[in-house]
Amino acid sequence: MLTLLKSLRQRATLIVALSWVGLLYLFMALPTLSQTERRQLAGHFHFTPLPLPELQDPVYKTARAVHPSLERISAWISSVGAGIALADADGDGLPNDLCQVDPRNDQVMLAPTPGGGSRYAPFTLYPAALPYDPATMAPMGCLSGDFNEDGAVDFLVYYWGRTPVAYLQRSRPQPSAFSADSFLAVDIAPGGERWFTNAATQADLDGDGHVDIIIGNYFKDGAHILDAHGSGVEEMHDTKSKAFNGGRKHLLLWAAAAGGDTPAVRFQEAQGVLFEEIDHGWALGVGAADLDGDLLPELYFGHDFGPDRLLHNRSEPGRPQFAVLEGERGPATPKSFVMGRDSFKGMGAEFGDLNGDGLLDIYVSNITSEFALQESHLLWLSTGETSRMKQGFAPYVQASEKLGLSRSGWGWDTRLADFDNDGALEAVQATGFIMGEVDRWPELQSLGTGNDRMMSDPRHWPKFRAGDDISGHEANAFFVRAADGRYYNLSADLGLDGAMVTRGIATADVDGDGDMDFAVANQWQPSVFYRNDCPDCGRSLGLHLLLNGDGENLAERQGNLEPGGQGRPAIGAEARLTLPDGRLLVSQVDGGNGHSGKRSPDLHFGLGHIAADARLSVLIRWRDTHGHPHQQTIDLSPGRHIVQLG
Repeated sequence: MLTLLKSLRQRATLIVALSWVGLLYLFMALPTLSQTERRQLAGHFHFTPLPLPELQDPVYKTARAVHPSLERISAWISSVGAGIALADADGDGLPNDLCQVDPRNDQVMLAPTPGGGSRYAPFTLYPAALPYDPATMAPMGCLSGDFNEDGAVDFLVYYWGRTPVAYLQRSRPQPSAFSADSFLAVDIAPGGERWFTNAATQADLDGDGHVDIIIGNYFKDGAHILDAHGSGVEEMHDTKSKAFNGGRKHLLLWAAAAGGDTPAVRFQEAQGVLFEEIDHGWALGVGAADLDGDLLPELYFGHDFGPDRLLHNRSEPGRPQFAVLEGERGPATPKSFVMGRDSFKGMGAEFGDLNGDGLLDIYVSNITSEFALQESHLLWLSTGETSRMKQGFAPYVQASEKLGLSRSGWGWDTRLADFDNDGALEAVQATGFIMGEVDRWPELQSLGTGNDRMMSDPRHWPKFRAGDDISGHEANAFFVRAADGRYYNLSADLGLDGAMVTRGIATADVDGDGDMDFAVANQWQPSVFYRNDCPDCGRSLGLHLLLNGDGENLAERQGNLEPGGQGRPAIGAEARLTLPDGRLLVSQVDGGNGHSGKRSPDLHFGLGHIAADARLSVLIRWRDTHGHPHQQTIDLSPGRHIVQLG
């Protein structure tokens, strides 16, 4: 009898335990869409993939030569370097020129976007007259801007092994004569230092009316990462969650410039602005945007093996000053879901208003493997308490799981854009790490559980070499917002699920047809341009904001920018409008935020299916060329507009 009672109790316990497991599974399971709902959502989009132009007779490689002490992890060291930017380089009025960094040949190529006609032959940007050793240096990214303020688009290329180079456009030639000779390569940080840059953006940091440059470095300045004949042992991250031994960040303040056939620009580095642990975080992503409405950009640094950092801008002209912002942790909040306290791997930083409160939120890529390192992408939603930034408080809550944006894969760049013009932002995300045939996740897991004291010495790392695979067969994500308010990844439904190891994403309306296209930069693979052939797009409002004076007035006209148009991109300017249904849309002119993909400086608002002659009230806020803040409201109809500020 006692045996029977014991057996019954055991069965009852088992049934109760299984019931709890079932309930917890139902509680934790992610919401899903029916096939009908997926088809309906996917029916809003269609993209045509087109290969990017390539140089004639290229010689491609699949890995880099590295320092002898790093050879055992050469695939890891070779996992970055693909970059892409979209801009109007040749002055034809459209952002239909791409600057691509291809690690397969370590070339920086400037070319027309596919399908846009052969306006000029693709060519390379190479620092021929500057110190450059291709055996120990390699380009990592390309950033467009008007660095010498002459009205022509220039490019900043950042490298491993040397300081960034500005390619300044000479007096603009005829489009047919557009070539490498149209640019002059100049150093922006003289001194022959060795930087290892993986993130760069531009913004007017101190509010003086000139655009400055923010550099985020990875390996320690002065290292010999790509020197295959080096000696000694190179240093890796000194911990897995609080690594503060990386390369320094550099805030380069605009000082002087000249145009013409011998253009020039000079920057002055701001010293002692950042705290030591922020200054030496291993930066993979950087973002700059005005988050509190004072037209001074806050800075977000995405760090590998350590906490990301949000910095509140408290600068005055010529005196940059930033304060660290951190969130508050509640009893049910994981530490890594508090701003400034995470221990994840911040790869990129993107801004967009996802909760419709008129304030920019921050979306950050991390590592979210389905079966191994399940961190979380971070979506910092604004709470609206911007006044508390002055007390060092970060007014954001982590909401990526709530909105369905927490998981996709080993994430890098991400872009928020309205690809179907319905007034809601989609999220496209680069994923993948090392593509090969031998799964090395077990070895990576052993590294993750090893002693922190061993991390900095690469001789203690497992081997990661050519042929090894770590999340190398993931598909880029394309998140679409459904009627329930959550985002769902429709990459497979849209044919965007090819196995790519992608690093950078650039977005722009390259053909001026009113919808957003995008390009991806792939590591050790051909890169791809995706033309948007949206089957039933709504109307849109495109704004090309140019800064060309000191006054308060705006000059506006429709169409594409004419060759030789006056002014430079108004980096940091903000536009906001209200749709007929009451939704508020807001965007700021981007100076190059993210990892290695750079969107064009144009603003794009999806308007839904409104009338072609509808009038929209648009508030524009900006600082003029002397740093004075202004704002003005203008009425615009759907279409593409050029707005000259001042």
